[in-house]
Amino acid sequence: LFDVGQIEVLRGPQGTTYGANALAGLINIGTRRASAEPEARFEFTGGQHDSLAAGAVFGGALGERTVGRLVAQRYRSDGFSENVFLGRDDTNGFDETTLRGRLAFAPRDDFDLDLSALWVDLDNGYDAFAFDNSRRTLSDQPGRDAQRSRGLSATVDWRLAEAFSLRSVSAWTDSDIFYSFDGDWAFDRDNDYTQRFLRRHRTASQDLRLVSNAAAQAAGDWAWVGGLYVLDVFETNDQLDLFVDEVYRALQSRYGATSLAAYGQLEWRPAARWRLTAGLRAEQREARYRDSDGSSFAPRDRMLGGHVAAEYAFETAGTAYLTLSRGYKAGGFNLGPLVPEERRLFDPEFLRSVELGWRLRSADGRAVLDAALFYMRRSDQQVSTSAQYDPEDPLSFIFITDNAAEGENWGGELSASWRATERLRFGATLGLLRSRYLGYQVGTRDLDGRDQAHAPRSQYTLNLEYRLPQGLYARADLQGVDAFFFSESHDQRSRPYRLLNLRLGWAGERWDASLWLRNALDATWTQRGFFFGNEPPDFPDKLYVQPGDPRQAGITVTFDLR
Repeated sequence: LFDVGQIEVLRGPQGTTYGANALAGLINIGTRRASAEPEARFEFTGGQHDSLAAGAVFGGALGERTVGRLVAQRYRSDGFSENVFLGRDDTNGFDETTLRGRLAFAPRDDFDLDLSALWVDLDNGYDAFAFDNSRRTLSDQPGRDAQRSRGLSATVDWRLAEAFSLRSVSAWTDSDIFYSFDGDWAFDRDNDYTQRFLRRHRTASQDLRLVSNAAAQAAGDWAWVGGLYVLDVFETNDQLDLFVDEVYRALQSRYGATSLAAYGQLEWRPAARWRLTAGLRAEQREARYRDSDGSSFAPRDRMLGGHVAAEYAFETAGTAYLTLSRGYKAGGFNLGPLVPEERRLFDPEFLRSVELGWRLRSADGRAVLDAALFYMRRSDQQVSTSAQYDPEDPLSFIFITDNAAEGENWGGELSASWRATERLRFGATLGLLRSRYLGYQVGTRDLDGRDQAHAPRSQYTLNLEYRLPQGLYARADLQGVDAFFFSESHDQRSRPYRLLNLRLGWAGERWDASLWLRNALDATWTQRGFFFGNEPPDFPDKLYVQPGDPRQAGITVTFDLR
């Protein structure tokens, strides 16, 4: 992540303090804001597999009340696959360019305008699967994963009165997407299948909210926010299935959706150590779908979410909290010519959750501990299933989102950090999770009581960092993930794995150079797994996996010319 100012991880349903909505957590990544301080920063990275990256940041004042910031980054890599048939090692590679610009203007003390622009050009390869689950592929027509996106946003902060302000966030994106892959994974012209997708995806959103000011919050016992949010999405999707370069199946579809939401949150401090919070969100979503096969739908969903929370700050034992919440995720459509008509639509999902947590900070700030227990009950849970409608046609293997009857998730999370000395720091996280379906059946498969897909029962991270006064430093990060089911459509599972990342660096006042080693132990691990037939002449069902990245070494150098 280049030029990122803040990463905020929020647990549980979200959507009562800003326009965007999330069912079970949200990761908010904020880029650095423009400032009046002159800045010029450069970063260069080189690594194995011909990996090269370069980034630059320029910023500063453009006038008495105007500041700007420009960020550019380019990344290229051959990737980690080798195409044995073509004699190439770049068919699963990366070629990505990103440009971002920000312009902030404050014509008055009570009015701020922040403009942002984004341009992204991705031209990546897609050649990730092999019959023996290795990184040595045999495709004669490697795929492509390309996207060109443009985006604009405007944020207005206007202090309307001493007690409250108006915030307006307007955003627009427009993306052209091309995606293709070799369906048979081989070079046999008598069994030559390829699939291509051409997509155009556009979004426009407006978020208007009134927020109580910090001065008013300090003076009284109440803080509040209330807003309206509208989101419009439009997408065209053209799918082509080819056999020996001839189209034998195609579908053109058009999809749109308009969501209108009202939301608000109220915070009350009845006593010095207590804080009570309540939030509510109501949303209506109208969708539209039609395709070249004659299908046409226009569903309307009304959804309601919210939460109540209580927090108590102990004098020396940190802060305890309890949160009860209800979240939702909108329904949608399954795209593709082979999707059965009765499975084209899927309904919204709703979630009820309770979370009990404790946050502790030592008096000197050296130790931090966060712990939480949670329980979630999911209704009409959205799950991704797969099916193959013709065992001799690999392109008939498709994914469909369905609604399960019910689902349960419960567990605990622990996060700790400790600055043992001015030079030595430790950190650790632990996540324990149990999940299961309730009353869910896929065809003849009864999944009642089975673990949900991609839900490992345990995960952990450990990190250690040591710094010397001369600027030398070393860091080690270890991540462990338990086994998990790949899908609801079969019972194949991953294997547990551990990933170790190492970094050794030397930092000066305006520069930093580091050697890094990712997956230092060269662990074998898998990202996804699929169970279907793709090997002629009998096409037996078999587990195929997408392997994770192997060991990679490199160097990163940063210069700050402020």
